[in-house]
Amino acid sequence: MSGEPVIAFGQQPCGFFPRRFLVAKIFTARRLRDELGGRIVFFCHDSDHDPRETRTILRHRTTGEAASLNFAVANKLQRKFSPLYAKRIAPDWPARTLLQLPNYVDAGPIEVFRQTSAPTVSEFCLDMYRRMGLLDGIEVVRSSDPALRRRACTVADFFVDVPYEGETVRARMRDGALVLHEGGDSFVTLPACSFDKGHVSPTRDTRLRWMQSVIRCTHYVAGQGEQAYLHQDEAPEITFVRRDEIARSDEAYTDLRC
Repeated sequence: MSGEPVIAFGQQPCGFFPRRFLVAKIFTARRLRDELGGRIVFFCHDSDHDPRETRTILRHRTTGEAASLNFAVANKLQRKFSPLYAKRIAPDWPARTLLQLPNYVDAGPIEVFRQTSAPTVSEFCLDMYRRMGLLDGIEVVRSSDPALRRRACTVADFFVDVPYEGETVRARMRDGALVLHEGGDSFVTLPACSFDKGHVSPTRDTRLRWMQSVIRCTHYVAGQGEQAYLHQDEAPEITFVRRDEIARSDEAYTDLRC
């Protein structure tokens, strides 16, 4: 461990305007840094493949009705199985979404969206968060980074990014075979292929140990859901801090005054 505090939090990219629970983690980490010193690390789990993670829930400015907006990507296979760093944004999605935004947000957030351009879902989200000022003074490490993956510890339960039908998909290693989960009890078994640690990312249950083997944080800001599944006993050196409360935690944060 280094002598200075390392305050970490983890999250998948969670909407082109981030969900408020992520912003609460950021604000909690900044508060801890003000109190303790040190640095903040955002463990961005952009290896996740679940398209539900990037839903952006906005309220209509007139009616207050909630709407769920999300990325359109190149094809169905990508949407279901490609990791967020490999989901390519459909060319017409930014323009179509830009036409909808005046119903939900004012000119400032719209201009941030207009200025943002990135080929993939995770890159677009991270660029939006930076332009909103949310990542100022925060180091971002990404679970998709092959160099980080090779430095991380070996875990028994993991996913592997492999080519399939012309795309990169995130397959679960299950009973010695790589599979895609189609829902319920339905799985697609992929052809056997070679891979190394640069293709491997952790599951939910092995993510903390995998992350900590590289980041080596002293404090970790955990969300309400994380509290239920984090194996805190595997990292006794970490002080776990519950994120600050925030209203409408699942909805999008659009305030630019960060």
